Amino acid sequence: MTEQKDRLARAREEIAARVARFKATQEKFEREREQYCTTTLENALNGFEGKPFWS
Repeated sequence: MTEQKDRLARAREEIAARVARFKATQEKFEREREQYCTTTLENALNGFEGKPFWS
């Protein structure tokens, strides 16, 4: 019975670690999307590197 409990505890720990990694990855993607959006909007409002697109 102890072996089964140990196995279940390890499985729960592994699941918790996977969930934590997934959450961290999703938060990283969210930060990258926000940064990309901010940069793109700034470039659109200020002109790309100060030059008009058509010149």
